[in-house]
Amino acid sequence: MASAGAKFLKITEKELRNWRMLDTFEDAVTRVFSKAKLHRTLADPDRPLTYGRYLKLFLFGLFNPVVETMRGLCEVSALPRVQQEVCGIEVKPPRFSEMQHLIDPTLLRFVFQDLVEESNSCFEPHPDLAHLNVIAQDGSLWSALPRMVWAEYGVGRDGEANGVRLHLRFNIVKGLPEDATVQRGKSCERQALRQMSEPGQVNVGDRFYGEDYRLFRDVQKAGSFFVFRIRESAVINAEQEIPLTREDQAAGVVRHVWATLGATEALRSIRLRVVEIRAKGQHLFLVTNLSMDKASAALVGLIYRKRWDIELFFRWIKCILGCRHFFAESPEGAAIQLYLALIASVLLLYYTGLRPNKRAMELIQMYLMGWATAEELVERLKKQTQKHPSAKKS
Repeated sequence: MASAGAKFLKITEKELRNWRMLDTFEDAVTRVFSKAKLHRTLADPDRPLTYGRYLKLFLFGLFNPVVETMRGLCEVSALPRVQQEVCGIEVKPPRFSEMQHLIDPTLLRFVFQDLVEESNSCFEPHPDLAHLNVIAQDGSLWSALPRMVWAEYGVGRDGEANGVRLHLRFNIVKGLPEDATVQRGKSCERQALRQMSEPGQVNVGDRFYGEDYRLFRDVQKAGSFFVFRIRESAVINAEQEIPLTREDQAAGVVRHVWATLGATEALRSIRLRVVEIRAKGQHLFLVTNLSMDKASAALVGLIYRKRWDIELFFRWIKCILGCRHFFAESPEGAAIQLYLALIASVLLLYYTGLRPNKRAMELIQMYLMGWATAEELVERLKKQTQKHPSAKKS
């Protein structure tokens, strides 16, 4: 899936030869880490494996389809070209493992945000949503290895929350990730939204978020807005029916009403708008605290449909980028890897103007490994965008 509203770069051989993904990453790392208080071991000027070299090697491993384990990554660090362009030295497994305990993963969250800010200039907002700051939030679970006991196996109602959870905020107006935090599998997605939401943002979530009426109040109290899906069985206490416009009817809206939710006074939600939609085989009940002048019923439906972009992004990271095995197994190491996966996605968006499909990603990897020429990559990327015209728009 391509980023929405991208100003697609005119890809040329010269531009491809000047790709500086690892250098761009290193620049962002330097900007953030130079202002942070680092572990005293990293401050040693004679230390051969610096945080910059370690993180570049780690990121290189995510781009490289051949490397599947930490030992394999350390093995390729002995290659002269890898040393010249990535890590500078041969990295032994004990040294690589040590580094995950010396680097604060939250610094990479700031690196990620730094690169997102730099990428913002490459994208234009979705035309129908340009007046809103719409952020989809969701979490995705990465399975942990059995020896990663810190991941707390068997938690959750059905024992499904095993591993590491990435809480992601995805800007569906611009079509790129905006913020993320990495926590243990049992961490609460609703609580993450409370902590990560910022005033003025429109938070979009699935039925899990729509089940907590206290969350509606908390989001509104924080100066934010929401569009959540609720269950068809929810008790709707209608207060005022809102006439449907032609635009609403064309979008499949069958009911639009001011209401509160909840069967009893103790469970009652804040006053909000309920939008019922029947379209394309779906029956949706959506709630929002956005005013009528900011979002019509039809626009509320569009906002929720665009939430699917975050699901596609999770799929892209796991299936296309291949972030399904851990090079580091501590809580810090797992967090470092997931932040680096997000950083890799932003770098690819920034340099190509689109989120590659599997075939295009394979070609990019081959180019970065030296097995495909710039001319071949240009030609194949052009064919990919011609074959999948949806890659040029949301």
